[in-house]
Amino acid sequence: MAMENPPDDFWVKKRQFTRTVYRDVYSAIDPTDPSNSQAGKIIVITGASKGLGRKAFVHSFAKANPKAIVIVARSSSALEEVRDEIHAINKDIQVLIVPTDLLIAESIAAMWAKVKETYGHADVLISNAGTCQTGPISDIPVEKWWINFETNVRAAFLLTQGFAELLGKERKGSIVNIVSAAAVVVFPGMSSYSMSKLAAIQLQACIAIEYPNITAIALHPGIVVTDMTLDYFIPFAKDTPALVGGVGVWLSTEKSSFLSGKYIESNWSVDELSERQNEIIQQGKLFVGLKGEFGSEQFA
Repeated sequence: MAMENPPDDFWVKKRQFTRTVYRDVYSAIDPTDPSNSQAGKIIVITGASKGLGRKAFVHSFAKANPKAIVIVARSSSALEEVRDEIHAINKDIQVLIVPTDLLIAESIAAMWAKVKETYGHADVLISNAGTCQTGPISDIPVEKWWINFETNVRAAFLLTQGFAELLGKERKGSIVNIVSAAAVVVFPGMSSYSMSKLAAIQLQACIAIEYPNITAIALHPGIVVTDMTLDYFIPFAKDTPALVGGVGVWLSTEKSSFLSGKYIESNWSVDELSERQNEIIQQGKLFVGLKGEFGSEQFA
């Protein structure tokens, strides 16, 4: 039964997987905690000029003391402002600005070439850049419908391909791909966005099975107010950028390796996820799949 005025934690509870849920940063995901240190690492963050890329991931990773942060977006002037924000947090972090158009394969390739020239590799890819074009199937032009796939799937694939090539098969690395609960919950007018984010979730599962040295996780960031937040979700947007960024940092540590190839939400307690890791692994939880009883054995 639909509620006329659901509470602001409606979607948090609707998708709840751990007994404890959070809407702000907490001790386990505190990026300044030594257990979450990114010391010596090269972090690449796409969509870094605004929204979650800037407010959540850039700020949180800057507090985790990496060697360098590579900030990627189209606007070089906005990225220069972001560089200043990083240095205001930690002046010792190296910052590489790489203006990139993620809709152009050659631009992505040039970005990775710059990373290779400067650092040789990257350790963490925060694949955050995305778009959300909406409209009912009957009315939305196919070009607008398809652009979600160009950004949320094709660009994510090309970023992953370049990251994996630089990383090689031996060095350990992490990919956090920002997805959405809309991938697994059907909303009217969001067919393209939903399907593109579902593909992005499955991409992480493919990475996990092809690259055992890469921990690849699909992260729903919760509901944070950004320029992409749809009007309907504004009353529910009580999650803080620090929550999302802190989870991103935690996912970029060895502690998250049991979640590789899986989908999680920022609101879930990482402590309780860790406590349930045997269950998650052995029972195949947090993968996208079909519901039902399958296999010929059931008909024997």
